[in-house]
Amino acid sequence: MDLALVVAIQILYAVASLVIISSGLAVIFGMMKVINLAHGEFLMLGAYATIGAIKVGINLWIAIFLVAPVAVGLVGVVLERLVIRRLYGRMVDTMLATWGLSLLLVGIVTSLVGNTTAGVSTPLGNFAIGAYRVSAYTLVIIAVGALLAWAIRWVLTRTQLGLIARGTMQNPAMADALGISPGKVYSVTFAVGAALSGLAGGLVAPLTGVVPTMGAAFVAKSFITVIGGGPALLAGLVGASTLFGTINQAATFLTTPVFGEVALLLAAIVMLRLLPQGITGRFFKGSL
Repeated sequence: MDLALVVAIQILYAVASLVIISSGLAVIFGMMKVINLAHGEFLMLGAYATIGAIKVGINLWIAIFLVAPVAVGLVGVVLERLVIRRLYGRMVDTMLATWGLSLLLVGIVTSLVGNTTAGVSTPLGNFAIGAYRVSAYTLVIIAVGALLAWAIRWVLTRTQLGLIARGTMQNPAMADALGISPGKVYSVTFAVGAALSGLAGGLVAPLTGVVPTMGAAFVAKSFITVIGGGPALLAGLVGASTLFGTINQAATFLTTPVFGEVALLLAAIVMLRLLPQGITGRFFKGSL
């Protein structure tokens, strides 16, 4: 019974982790159709913003939930205005541009902080479940993943900003005719996606070594999750995260973490072969 509870917690943790690291990409790619290959570098910037804030005496939780998303959101605004804005509707061009931005960001951060590993201690300690001990920070990740999915749905369905953003993405010409500036909506949406990536970076900073190239460890999982989810932003994100997170963690417990990652990739390949339009391309049609 104790082992079953530990396994259930770890599966929820894996699912929530995928939701968190993929949410920023889901907003940018799912709503704007921009292939952001710099997504991993946005996570990296969020992690470094968290560490930098802690070094100057800011509380860990303020660094994670405020400093990291705000800092990366501002970077997103600048990059959107300087580069991305000129490339909307040109998917291949945005892919190449964001790939170049990812290399630029890695180079800048490496020049500033070096190629050494930084980090921050995992907060809250551990708690016991029978003979097993589980990090309390795991529960924080699960809670944040659930709250993040709820918040995205609430913003997109219950707020004026969310409704305007959805309408503008579907028909920018009509939005412009109604007096809504599509350029401003695109800028805000890209900034929100970048801020969510920064939040993800802040949350993973206590869990992994922070180096300028750390984004590569997350960008593949994020793209697999978003593409596997299909056209529906939230239903696809949650559905793919649940499927891949469960497979990853189950395979990890049965074998090793390496085979868990392999199992996730194999599951993605098989699923996209059977469901080329993703989970919500076949199921949950019409969902958000």
